[in-house]
Order: sequence, then C-alpha cells, then structure tokens
Amino acid sequence: MNTRILEVSSSSPESHAIEEAASVLRGGGLVAFPTETVYGLGADAQNEKTIRKVFEAKGRPADNPLIVHIDSFLQAGLFARDIPEKGKKLADIFWPGPLTLVLPKLKHVPGIISANLDTVALRVPNHPVALALLKEFRGGVVAPSANISGGPSPTEASHVVKDLDGRIDLVLDGGRTEIGIESTVIDVTADPPIILRQGGLSRERIEQAIGKVGTTTQEELLKRSPGTRHKHYAPKARVVIIGVRDETGFAGEASRFDSSGKIVGAITHSFAASSVKSEFRKKLAGDPAIFAQEFFRALRELDEKRVDVILVESVEEKGIGSAVMDRLKKAAQT
Repeated sequence: MNTRILEVSSSSPESHAIEEAASVLRGGGLVAFPTETVYGLGADAQNEKTIRKVFEAKGRPADNPLIVHIDSFLQAGLFARDIPEKGKKLADIFWPGPLTLVLPKLKHVPGIISANLDTVALRVPNHPVALALLKEFRGGVVAPSANISGGPSPTEASHVVKDLDGRIDLVLDGGRTEIGIESTVIDVTADPPIILRQGGLSRERIEQAIGKVGTTTQEELLKRSPGTRHKHYAPKARVVIIGVRDETGFAGEASRFDSSGKIVGAITHSFAASSVKSEFRKKLAGDPAIFAQEFFRALRELDEKRVDVILVESVEEKGIGSAVMDRLKKAAQT
C-alpha cells in the first residue's frame, strides 16, 4: 500500500490530520476526503499541473468537467464572475449541502476544470472533515468522486483505497458518507435554471425555493456538468433493472441468466430475492434515502464476489429516488 490513510473524527476533525492534508494539497498532491455525498479526490483548483494528476489517477475523460469545492459562499467570487439572484437564493438556503451551482467563470480559472467551457461548477460541502480541510487550505479544491472513472462512487475510505491505492498521496478516513450519491447540479446561468444532474438535493426542494426549474437533453448544456454523458457508476458486472415489487419478473430474469451459466447477484428492497443464492443477495431499505446510502456499497460488494449480472429492483422516481434511478440507469447502460 503506497497511499497513506489518516483516520479523522467527523464529529471533531483533528487538526494534525487536517493540517497534513492541506500541506499535501499545497505541495501539489492528491487527497481523498469525505463529503456528505461521496468521497472526493481533492487537488488545488488553481494548480493546472496537479489537476491533470486527478484525470490521470481516475482515468477520467478530459471533457468531463470538475466541481470546485469551496468553504463558503464568499469564496464563490474567486471563481465565478457573476451569481444570478436565483443562484444566490439557492446558495443561501442549501449551502453547505449537496447542491452544485453552474456559474459563468472568471478568466483565470484553469480551463481544464471546466473542459474549456465558459462556466464553472461550485459547491460548499456539508461535512465537517471537508469543511475543515477547505478552511485550512484557504482555497478552492477540485474534487470529483475518488474512484476509477466510470465505476461505482466511493462511500467509505476502503472504496477509495481499493480503486486508487498508489495513485494518490493521502486518504482522510472519516467513515461512511451520509447521503451516498453525488450532489445535484443546477445551471443558474439560464432562466429558469436547469437541473443538469439529479443528486442529493431533490428537484421538489429546489422548486420550493425558487420556483419552476427545467431539465435538458441538449449536449451543449450537459457538457457543463459531470456525470451526464460518459458511462458512470457501473460495476464490472452487468446491471439489469427490475420493476418495483416485481418479484415474478425478477425470478424469471434470475432463472434466464442462471440457465445460461451466469452468476446472478441481487439488490432488492421489497422482497427477499429467494431465486438468487443467499450469498449474492443484498436487501436494502425501501426508503429511497436509505437505499441511496447503501446502493454503491452493495454494487461493490457484489462485484467483489465476481457475479456476472446484478438484478436491481428499482425505486420510486420521487425525491432522492429520482437521483437513485438516474444512477441506476447509467450503471445499466451497455
């Protein structure tokens, strides 16, 4: 193992670990750290050479933009040249939190962050370790998910080490993440604003705050957000989506794959998936918020058991369930 791991308490982040992590960032190193959504792979947002290391470590396509994490709304002015009123209102209500704002960027912001577009994505994370690191570093930190690009996102430090050991310098182990899926990305340069990526903050809550928001399939707009175009969140096994409470359909699919010699895994919430061997079953809570917390972890655990196919029971596309299904549909892409 070449990557150092420092355990840090989420309730009271230890200063020596935070100071060391900030020092690594200042020295051009890469630090993985927990946020309330997933673990992020951090690098100095003003150091283009270091940012390139992020893309190399993850195997991330260069046209997939990064989110800059900042410690407060005040730092937004270091990267964005303008913040529309609806963006200010969203930041006032939901920062810190699982919300990323796409804004017009300042000229000095490295083009590699935004895939050479004229926008920048900013977020203030709601996690004590992340905030302590950002405050100690005193600058913006790019932080895509700390995993190999295209795979399930990391929700605990062991996932980071599994994917990136020897490729990065340090991991701050703050335990499991709370939300379990990435932030919601909304472009507030448009009016009405447009949700580019569903995530930990529901569309319903956003619309309660600022009124109607839009969605888009336009490639030029989707380019402004990570997680919208390339294959994401997928385990090595093939993922097949089963309807909610469709145990009969589930059993039929399990039998079909089993008869063709495939090892079948299962992630369900409303039934036990008795048609699948017990060691390959994962039964999660039916509450979409709790399902979201455990979803990526379950995909990883079944991958480690070397199943060929993972049958996943869908959840209701409402609230955070919409974000769960977004991740599930991307994971199921072939």
